[in-house]
Amino acid sequence: MKMAKSVRVGITIGDKNGVGPEVILKALEDERIMSGIIPIIYGCDSVLQHYKHSLGMDQLSFELISSAKKAQQKKINIVNVLNDKSLVKEGQEEESSGKLAIKSIEAASEDISSGLIDAIVTAPISKNVCQNAGFDFPGHTEFFISMSNGAEGIMILTSSLMKIALVTTHVPLKDVPSIITKEAIKLKAEVFHHSLQKDFGILNPKIAILSLNPHSGENGKIGTEEIEVIAPAINTLRTENILAFGPFPTDGFFGSSAPSNYDGVLAMYHDQGLSVFKALSFDEGVNYTAGLPIVRTSPDHGTAFDIAGKNIASATSMRNALYSAADIFANRAQHKNLNADPLPVKKREKADNWRSKPRDSKKN
Repeated sequence: MKMAKSVRVGITIGDKNGVGPEVILKALEDERIMSGIIPIIYGCDSVLQHYKHSLGMDQLSFELISSAKKAQQKKINIVNVLNDKSLVKEGQEEESSGKLAIKSIEAASEDISSGLIDAIVTAPISKNVCQNAGFDFPGHTEFFISMSNGAEGIMILTSSLMKIALVTTHVPLKDVPSIITKEAIKLKAEVFHHSLQKDFGILNPKIAILSLNPHSGENGKIGTEEIEVIAPAINTLRTENILAFGPFPTDGFFGSSAPSNYDGVLAMYHDQGLSVFKALSFDEGVNYTAGLPIVRTSPDHGTAFDIAGKNIASATSMRNALYSAADIFANRAQHKNLNADPLPVKKREKADNWRSKPRDSKKN
C-alpha cells in the first residue's frame, strides 16, 4: 500500500485480559505495515511488555512517548494512559480492565479531536466489564457517535467479499420493529450511500436492502413492514438518485449469487447482517463506524477470553482494520480534494463536528 504520507493511527488497547493486546502486537510484528502507518498504542506499557514476552516476541521494541506529537515512524509507539503498572489476568473479567480500556478510548478520542492522530483502531472490549467500570454506552459505536455532535453514524462490516450496514445495532430484538421506520431506513441508507462514495471510492454504489420478516412478509401474510415501511423507503431513496433495491428475503438473498451484484447490503438488525458476515468473513472482517467526521475501525471479533494468552488468536482482522483505517483516511482526503472549492480556505486544526468529551448517554 503506497500513500503520500504515513497515516498516524491511534490504537486503543481494548480489554487487557482478552486477545486485544495479542492481536495488536501480532499485526505490528510485520514491519511492512509500517510503510504507510505510524502506530500509536494508547494503553499500558507493562501490559504490552507482558504479552511481548509471553508470546515470544522479544524482538519487538517499544517507543514510550508522552504525547502522540512525539510518535516516530517505523516504531511501535506507546502512550501510557495509566501512571501505575497493571497486572494481566488472561481470560478473566475484572474492573481494572474496564478502567484501562475506557482511559485508552478517551485519550485516543481527545487526540483525534486535537488533530494529533488521523484515525482510530479499537481493540475489543468487554461491554459488561466496561459498563461496570463506568462506561455509559452499549459499545464503541455508540460512544463515537455520541462524540459527533449530531452526525448520523452507521455500523458497516467490510471484507473482500461484502459490505453490510445495519439500521439498528445493539437493541433487543423485540424492539426492532418499532425502530424500523421509513425515516430510519432512509437516513441509514443515505449515510451508507455517501460512505461508499467518500470512504470506499465507489462512484455510483448499488445497495441491496433486506426485509425484516421471513420471505419478505409473503405479501403481508406474515408481516406488513415490507409493504408499509421498507418498500416506501426504497422508493423515496430512488427519487434521490440512490440506487437502492429490495426488500430482499435474507435467506434467498445470501443463498444465491445476488450479493455479488451489489456494492453494499443494508440489514434491518444486528444478527441479520452479522451472522452471515461473520460466517463468511470472520477472520478478515473489519467493523467501521461510518458517517462520522473521524475514521474509526476495529476487528470484527470480541475479547475471546476463552483463548486469551494461548497464542492462537488470528491477527488478520486487526491487521485489516489498520490498513482499512489508513485507506479510508486517504480516500476521504482524495474525495475532499476532488470536490473542493477552488478558492483557498483556512486549514482546520480539528475534525469538524467532533466533541472533546462524549455526550452523557443517560441524557439521550
